[in-house]
Amino acid sequence: MEITFEKLPQAVNQLFDKLENIERLLLSKSNDPQNETDKLLTIKQASEIIHLSVPTIYGLVQRAEVPVCKRGKRLYFSKKELTAWIMAGRKKTVSEIEAEAGSYMMVQKRRAK
Repeated sequence: MEITFEKLPQAVNQLFDKLENIERLLLSKSNDPQNETDKLLTIKQASEIIHLSVPTIYGLVQRAEVPVCKRGKRLYFSKKELTAWIMAGRKKTVSEIEAEAGSYMMVQKRRAK
């Protein structure tokens, strides 16, 4: 669509309408409680997600190896934090290790010069 001086008010109105639609969509997404990615979990729910028994999780909590929140006698786990905790134990692939070794060697060669 070619915008001329005469068509400028119409083009601005169309742009304003589109902007209002985008704003309305963003507000509806942010107010949607199902979009909340982080949830608080009980110990039973956490055990189902990370596939460990409840007594094993109590042991991890006692040794402070797993992220946990405590209110009174109850333990709560953040789904995001549990996922991050699991991912922190991820083993690297051979190609990732080789790439890191290659970049390390390049840095060492530059420093040696």
